[in-house]
Amino acid sequence: MNAKAKSRAWSRAASEGAHFEPALLEGEPGERPVLAAAEGAIEFEVGAGQAGERLDRFLASAAGARRLALSRTRLKGLIEAGQIAIDGVETRDPAAKLAEGAKIVVYAPPAEESDLVGEDVALDIVFEDDHLIVLNKPAGLVVHPAPGHSSGTLVNALIRHCGASLSGIGGVKRPGVVHRLDKDTSGLIVAAKTDAAHQGLAALFADHGRTGSLVREYRALVWGAFEARAGVVDAPLGRHPRHREKMAVVAPGRGREAVTHWRLEEPLGPASLVACRLETGRTHQIRVHLAHLGHPLLGDSVYGAGFKTKASQLSGQARPALEALGRQALHAATLGFEHPITGEPLSFERPPPNDFLTLVKALREAREHPGG
Repeated sequence: MNAKAKSRAWSRAASEGAHFEPALLEGEPGERPVLAAAEGAIEFEVGAGQAGERLDRFLASAAGARRLALSRTRLKGLIEAGQIAIDGVETRDPAAKLAEGAKIVVYAPPAEESDLVGEDVALDIVFEDDHLIVLNKPAGLVVHPAPGHSSGTLVNALIRHCGASLSGIGGVKRPGVVHRLDKDTSGLIVAAKTDAAHQGLAALFADHGRTGSLVREYRALVWGAFEARAGVVDAPLGRHPRHREKMAVVAPGRGREAVTHWRLEEPLGPASLVACRLETGRTHQIRVHLAHLGHPLLGDSVYGAGFKTKASQLSGQARPALEALGRQALHAATLGFEHPITGEPLSFERPPPNDFLTLVKALREAREHPGG
């Protein structure tokens, strides 16, 4: 299904129970100001209307006006490192007040090598250019190094694969991953290779497609049947009050806004295949929201543990197929966005992996031939 057909399907579902209308990826790429690389000595002068401003705010505004790839975080780091001079005098005070006519020099050193080691990990590359790379992540691959996963991650693989093409994210030669997929969630993920692309992608994902071009669609196998064809879960998420490693729906004002739109794709007897689109991007959002509806993901040992007895009642090949899956049945199937540098509309689709599709087939056969 192409982007226009998907948009029509979501709009039709919206009229029948949901209110979500995704941004369309159509039209010719438009002209856009391109962020310029920021390296070496960069000079600014304080104008009359900027007198009295804080140094950090002035630099963020001035860098943005000149379309320089200097994020607020990067500028803060340069200030703290003593890489900023006001009228020839080094300063490390981000709150320093500026006088009219003051000349400010920002020295952005060349990007440093990452402390992380590149590793030869197989990658399923969907798209790549000088600015970014889109991959189809397999289930079981951790995205970022962390305690317990210091190697063998997607970031380690990207450092090895991209090599010299990494021009520096925040002053370090590393890939810029602006969104995450859980270890056991498969599917499409994008990473920036340059600071300019990283800032553009970060802005897109922060907006979550509300006003921009971002489209993220997932496929999920969940327990139970739905009465409606589509709907929306608008429920804030926060840390579980007793199990801190888990997320939970919390009272308004105690968590972060979280909105998930879902559409029924196919009823599968004791389970359902649904499509989900994110309006926000919180940790474990789809898993928690669908469990909140009473439809946890098949194979989700964290948020669907209460459905173990239901799994034992599956017939035919469905039970061994679920056991073979061994994880939550969630796949990032569609990723669309406007290229942060060229403005080109990009849209990618990848089907779920074989273990997911095998489970769908087994559930379908069990529904069509009960007791067979």
